[in-house]
Amino acid sequence: MAEIEEIASAQSSSMGQWTERTELLLGTEALQRLESAHVLVVGVGGVGGYASEMLARAGVGKLTLVDADTVALSNLNRQLPALRETLNKKKVEIMGARLRAINPTIELETHAAFLTPETVPTLLHETTFDFVVDAIDTIAPKCALIMECLHSGIKIISSMGAGAKRDVTKIQYADLWDTYHCGLSKAVRNQLKRNGVHRHLPVVFSTEAADATAVMLVEEKYKKSTCGTISYMPAVFGCYLAAYVLNKLAGKKEV
Repeated sequence: MAEIEEIASAQSSSMGQWTERTELLLGTEALQRLESAHVLVVGVGGVGGYASEMLARAGVGKLTLVDADTVALSNLNRQLPALRETLNKKKVEIMGARLRAINPTIELETHAAFLTPETVPTLLHETTFDFVVDAIDTIAPKCALIMECLHSGIKIISSMGAGAKRDVTKIQYADLWDTYHCGLSKAVRNQLKRNGVHRHLPVVFSTEAADATAVMLVEEKYKKSTCGTISYMPAVFGCYLAAYVLNKLAGKKEV
C-alpha cells in the first residue's frame, strides 16, 4: 500500500511540474494569469488547431473550441487534428481529447457547430472570455464575430489568409487596416466598412503576394474560393496568434 501511495504521489508531483519551464520564462504571477484565463478559439483546423494547442501547452486553464467540420482527406497536408485514423471525425472532439491528454485538468467546452452571424451574440455573451482567437476562413461569420467583439469590448485577434503563400518570413502582426497582399483582409475590411465599423483590429497576416495560380473557385456556404496550402504556413499563423494572446494575458509585451 505504501509503495502504491508513493507512486501516486510521484505522479501527482510530476503532473504539478509540467508547466515549470513556462513559469521559469514568464514568472509565477503570469502563469497564474494563464491558468485563470478563458479563451475562445473559433476554427480548429489548420490555423486554429495549432493556436489552441499552443494555448493549452502554455497553461491556459479554460478553452472553448468551436468548429462544425469533420476531418477530410484534404486536411492531412496541414491540420493538427487530421490523421488517417481521424477521417470523418469532428475536429473539436479530436482537439478536445488531444488537449486533455496534454493537461488533464484543463476546462474544455467544445461546440461542433457552424458559427453564423445569428449565433455569434449568444456564443460571446453566454459566458465571459478573456480573449477570442478568430481562425475562421469564411467572411460572414468571421466579420460577425469581429464586429460583436469590437462592439462589446472583447479582446480579439484574427487570422488573415495563410493560403496560396509559402514564405514564413513574411508573416507579421498588423492592424487590419494596414494589411496588403491579402484577399481575406480586403474582404473583411470591405464588409466592416459596409457596416460602418473602422476600429483597430490586431491580425496576423503575410505581406507575401498570393500565388494566383493556387486559387480555385468553389461553391460553398459563405465561401467563394479555396487556396493551395503547405504544411507549415497555417501552423506558423497559429503560433503567432497564440503568442499574441499568451503575452497579452501574461501582461508581457507581445513578440
